[in-house]
Amino acid sequence: MIIKNINLETVCGITSSIPENQLPEIAFAGKSNVGKSSLINALMNRKSYARISATPGKTQTINFYNINEQLYLVDLPGYGYAKVSEKEKKEWGKLVERYLHGSGQLLAVFLLIDIRHDPSANDRMMYEWITAQGYRPIIIATKLDKIKRSQKEKQLKAIRQGLGLAKETVMIPFSAVTKQGRDEIWELVEKEYLDEGDA
Repeated sequence: MIIKNINLETVCGITSSIPENQLPEIAFAGKSNVGKSSLINALMNRKSYARISATPGKTQTINFYNINEQLYLVDLPGYGYAKVSEKEKKEWGKLVERYLHGSGQLLAVFLLIDIRHDPSANDRMMYEWITAQGYRPIIIATKLDKIKRSQKEKQLKAIRQGLGLAKETVMIPFSAVTKQGRDEIWELVEKEYLDEGDA
């Protein structure tokens, strides 16, 4: 994918209506601090277009990035951050649920999991929830540069077992530092979710 233009077109908060877009949407979910903004910036080939916050749980909106007038990368609010009140967590949950149910153009959900750790209870809950909405999440194992190369297969296996993934579930190791995995993600998106000739 050659990125020609990017536009943060819609920022959708708790009281906002879900936009009725005409282009395909690819959504990204993950717990706070898993590296979602870094991944989206890497995909867009920009250093800081998606805001990276030192404070986990800062993304409280659904952000729609229009890429080349061809598709939207959709950044969902991070989950599982302890310092956020239960009320806020519920509001975010409702917002995400409304989006998953209400978007007519959502084609795929990528779920980000930190490769260094076994999936948390929140990760498992999110995976099961996305699956229950009728989507087959694609797993992005983030922070690949933080582990030794020799640990990679062991950690990927731990994610598969921890989430109870089906054999055919696609999992892509990714590093925001080295950009490893970026091309694989775009290849998958172009092949599976964009019409030939769109990219």
